[in-house]
Amino acid sequence: MTATLSAPAPAAHDAPTPDRGWTTPALVVLLAGTAVLYLWDLTASGWGNSYYAAATQAGARSWTAWLFGGSDAGGVITVDKPPAALWVSGLFARVFGFSSWTALAPQAIEGVLAVWLLHATVKRTSGPVAGLLAGAALAVTPVAVLVFRFNLPDALLVLLLVAGAYCTVRALETASGRWLALAGVAVGFAFLAKMGQALLVLPAFTAAYLLAAPTSPGRRFLHLLGAGLAVVGSAGWFVLLVELWPAGSRPYIGGSSNDSLWELALGYNGLGRIFGGGGGAGGVGGGTGNGNIGFGGRTGADRLFGASMGGEISWLLPAALIGLVAGLWFTRRAPRTDRTRAALVLWGLWVLVNGVVFSFMSGITHPYYTVAVAPGVAALVAIAGRELWRGRRHLPARVALALVVAAAGFWGFALLARHPDWAPALRWVVLALTVPVATAVVMGVRRVAALAALTAVLSSAAFGFATAATPHSGSIPLSGPAAYAGAGGGPGGGDEIAGGVSAELVDLLKGTDRTWAAATLSAQSAAGLALASGRSVIGIGGWSGGDPAPTLEEFQRYVAEGRVGYFVGEGPGPGGRGGGGEISEWVAANFEAVDVGGSTVYPLG
Repeated sequence: MTATLSAPAPAAHDAPTPDRGWTTPALVVLLAGTAVLYLWDLTASGWGNSYYAAATQAGARSWTAWLFGGSDAGGVITVDKPPAALWVSGLFARVFGFSSWTALAPQAIEGVLAVWLLHATVKRTSGPVAGLLAGAALAVTPVAVLVFRFNLPDALLVLLLVAGAYCTVRALETASGRWLALAGVAVGFAFLAKMGQALLVLPAFTAAYLLAAPTSPGRRFLHLLGAGLAVVGSAGWFVLLVELWPAGSRPYIGGSSNDSLWELALGYNGLGRIFGGGGGAGGVGGGTGNGNIGFGGRTGADRLFGASMGGEISWLLPAALIGLVAGLWFTRRAPRTDRTRAALVLWGLWVLVNGVVFSFMSGITHPYYTVAVAPGVAALVAIAGRELWRGRRHLPARVALALVVAAAGFWGFALLARHPDWAPALRWVVLALTVPVATAVVMGVRRVAALAALTAVLSSAAFGFATAATPHSGSIPLSGPAAYAGAGGGPGGGDEIAGGVSAELVDLLKGTDRTWAAATLSAQSAAGLALASGRSVIGIGGWSGGDPAPTLEEFQRYVAEGRVGYFVGEGPGPGGRGGGGEISEWVAANFEAVDVGGSTVYPLG
């Protein structure tokens, strides 16, 4: 790793290992296998998250809904996230037609690209073998398999952040302000996918560049300033567009309290996520309960290893942390510009900053958010494993590498033991491999590298494959086999609304050509109706039903203009989910209800 281990010249760290004859075919196999893993039987999950699928449907029909991330084509309200992910899926649906496959496939493609980019990033600092290991580790991480087979904005977030890491590594090679600015652009557009979560990688990019860029301190600070401006510009143009656009000709910004994207970023999707509380009209309770699997479980230093998040992301996390510590120790005497150490700093801070935030944030948190940690974990294991293997002539390096393998194997055994009824023999196979392989590494057995890599990743890969074989739906999907993946619960869990719309109600909505076939309380209910009928439906109040859109006066105007066909409740009585609301009360007082397939429906004239 350095002179402490294998005594290479300092320049050895700055010259990536050239491709071997088999590494390019191996990359092709890796990417093809990843594509199969993410795309095979994709439509088994139906619409996936119906809330985002309905927004994709809206964007495929209305350019205004596409631009702002509207949840309905008529333009009443947006989803409670910025629209970058919906830009991709909306365009995909326009080109290929809207369907379950076109709603889910963009995320799978983004996943394959993320694996490729992570490989390319790690390869530049640690060679092609480490790049392949990093790409493979990311590809089979259970939470990555889940997110890249599902329609959530986190897929685009991860792709853009890995792109930012690639640009940062390129910038480190020659102190390139242009490449660093491109990293800022990637982070800025990632902000338009998931807002503040995108900014958690900035400390990692900043520290790595300040530490290792081969130029003067002044130029390093100047380049970082330019990259910061690139972040602001690539995210801020859309925030400014929303603020300047006449509010009456665009959808209301869902999740905000005052129709402001900036307020949404600071409130509901910003400080509200970190510190809890409503943080905006769309806010709901946080996730600090012991048994609240779908909301992250109890906060604390062990949260990423707990019942909620452990099976998503922690399979290789202990190994990554051991590798990080060992790598930084063994490179402590390397030159300032050493790229191996810079890579460890970059990916190490990526994991630590994201991990600390996810561990202690007390607002709305879901286990799949941890997919943002996955590239850093995969990169650390691959980089540290490769460098420690290079220094295997020395006992300290062998011991450190054996600890990496043992940590992955033993923790994988522990996680598999949480699901004793699923593949019960697998954990014993992992344990049976871990002990002799770690011992062989310490003893200096030369031909154990491939077996060590397999042992480390076997548990994670098996759980990832089980995730791919399990259909997922609702708003809080979980990775793993079917019995576990359905434990998330929460609003919209199981997609029961999209699957439970009666044929009579579907036929009724299909028979109208109004701007909105119907209105109902909350975007979750509206999504199921829109997807089942193929017609636009107003989700009054947005995601949670609490947003002030449309107002009673606006809804009354829509009805007077003949633009809404029906008001749909969810069961007997006028109120449905949001009973007591001004709009439902007005509808019940002025229109006659009928029963349509078990739903209470009010024809609006």
